[in-house]
Amino acid sequence: MKEKPHRFAPPGTRTPLWRDIAGRFSNDRECLASFLALETAEILEGVKPGNLINVTNRRQPCDRNLYELWRAYGAELVDASGLSVKVMRVRGDSLLLFIYDGDALRRLLSEKRVTTMLNRAGYGQPSDVDATLAELKERIGGSSFPHEVGIFLGYPLKDVAAFMGWAPIPFTCQGPWKIYGDPRRSLETAASHHECRCRMAWKVAGCDNPLDCLRRAG
Repeated sequence: MKEKPHRFAPPGTRTPLWRDIAGRFSNDRECLASFLALETAEILEGVKPGNLINVTNRRQPCDRNLYELWRAYGAELVDASGLSVKVMRVRGDSLLLFIYDGDALRRLLSEKRVTTMLNRAGYGQPSDVDATLAELKERIGGSSFPHEVGIFLGYPLKDVAAFMGWAPIPFTCQGPWKIYGDPRRSLETAASHHECRCRMAWKVAGCDNPLDCLRRAG
């Protein structure tokens, strides 16, 4: 039987945050799975190709350390979800992960406009996912953060190009990213991302096992 979609709460009800939910799960793997499900909600629904996720080395309100849980269970959980992961940066106090849908990212990087932009940014083989992510990792570990990362996060190309100074498009408004020119499509995209997070938050809050939530939509 197909699972019924989870509805948002009535107006005025705050969408639960991960710290509100994590304490429900006594199992360490389930705790990490609940965090990853929320952080990858847009990818699991097929709305975004990937997300950058920062995992800090400190105790959370649930009294667990996500950095330690990631080292113990992270790769296994991501693999079971149908997604992929690349560790972009390791520090003593945090990990920066890029979790992505391999098929979606491959399609994105094969688009002509994306290839053109990444070529301009100095990527030699944009359609080669492994080579391109290796180059992105090197840049993230460098002295300045690579602004083209917005492409990998599924941001509208016009906004990425304008932010990088490559397109003479005026700044319009601030959303989850800087929006340039006609904001309508960008705001619709941002709203779609937010709705995915809200749906997943309520799904995880009401489920018995968050491992069931951490699955790519088939």
